[in-house]
This record gives sequence, C-alpha cells and structure tokens, in this order.
Amino acid sequence: MAELTGRVALVTGGGKGIGRAIALSLASAGADVAVAGRSKDALEEVKTAIRASGRRGEAIVCDVTDRPQIDAMFGQVKSALGDPLILVNNAGIAASAKLTETTDEMWDQIMRVNATAAFYCTRAALPAMLSAGWGRVVNVASIAARSGAAYIAAYAASKHALLGLTRAVALEVVTRGITVNAVCPGYVDTEMTDRSAAYIAARTGRPEEAARKILEGFSPQGRLMTAEEVASLATYLCSESARGITAQGIVLDGGSVQA
Repeated sequence: MAELTGRVALVTGGGKGIGRAIALSLASAGADVAVAGRSKDALEEVKTAIRASGRRGEAIVCDVTDRPQIDAMFGQVKSALGDPLILVNNAGIAASAKLTETTDEMWDQIMRVNATAAFYCTRAALPAMLSAGWGRVVNVASIAARSGAAYIAAYAASKHALLGLTRAVALEVVTRGITVNAVCPGYVDTEMTDRSAAYIAARTGRPEEAARKILEGFSPQGRLMTAEEVASLATYLCSESARGITAQGIVLDGGSVQA
C-alpha cells in the first residue's frame, strides 16, 4: 500500500512501542515520517528504519510539554521534509495511585504530557492543514478515555481530556478536508505495560507473569493488543478510505469496552 505517498507525517513519542510501530506503518504506506521524543538513540534507530524502507525520515529530540520546543520541532520537520499534514499525538505517560496519594506533581505531569502536549502540537499543525485543505490528526488515547478505573484518576482524566479535544477540534475543521480521531487501545504489549505488570507484582506480591495474566484478562480475548494492531488502525485513519471517519474514539481492546 502506498496511499500516503507524498504526505509528511509527524509522530510524537515515536522512538519505541506504539509510536515506533505507527511511524514504520506510515512509512510503509508511502509517507515521509518525522519521529519526536526524548531518547535520541531510539529516535535515530527509527529514522534509520524509515529510510531503509525507502522513505525520508527525520529524528527530533523534543519535550512535547514545552511549547518553544514544539515550535522548533515543527520548523525542523518543515525544513527537512515539508509541512506535516499527518500528526500522530502518541507521546504519553501513565501512573497509578489512590486519589489520596496522587500528588499535585503527578497530576500536573500526566495532564501536560497526555493532554496539553496534544493541544500544543495540534494547534501548531492545523494552519498548514487548513491551507492545504487536507489533514489527518490521530490521537493515541486509551480505553481510559472511555471508562474509568480505580487508581488511575489522573491518567483517566488526561485521556478523557484528549478524547474531548479530539471531538471538539474535529467538528471545528470538519468542512476543511481534515479529520481528527482518537485510537483507544486497551493494554498493549509494550514496555509501558511491562511496567504496569511490575507495579502490580510489587504491590501484591504476585510473580510478574501472574500480574501480566491479570492485564491480559481485561480483554475478553484474553490477550494484550499489539503495537502493530494500533499502528494499522492509525494508518487506516490517515487514508482517503477513512475520510468519512472523524470525531471518533475507536476502541481496540478485544471487546471489553462496547460503544
């Protein structure tokens, strides 16, 4: 598939896990892809893989909670590849705590990375999309954007905010050739889920493998989703075939959260 040939994409949190998979999937669909994040080595590895696929790639170290760095990032993407008319807001963090143990610092950090950063990046990307009369924004949210759970108040609030941002911006630009959607996966087989399993093991005394089984059990399919599944969905949402899909939070969790 080369439906995205000639398009330029920017993926935040693109050095590993879901972001890496999305970047490589977009490249396989023909897009030139810039990846941004905090780990230079990981980003450079993804850039090399993108270029090995025959597409142009760029790696940018950026703290997406810092607006001046975001402005510089968009300038670098434009200079190296052109205006990114595809934006994937994937950068995210997670933490678990009782509400009474959730500190101001934890709340603020999770909200800034998971919600405010997407606001900054989307606001920076929209002018070029509006000028071109075409654009795709995909926000990587979570099933926590669609339902709550104990001990993740800050995380769930941030992902609900991201889904609200998705829906509002989508309707603001709905007649301008731009779609804005959120992908809402359940637990995905990534390092972040490994850390969640380790946290459960530490708090409960269970072996990590048993803790991992708990996370797998949240899906009726009894498994973790894969980064490649999330990437395929995100890439589809960037295609012309998906031009009628906008303002949606699409769940990918094996059937746990229903409509």
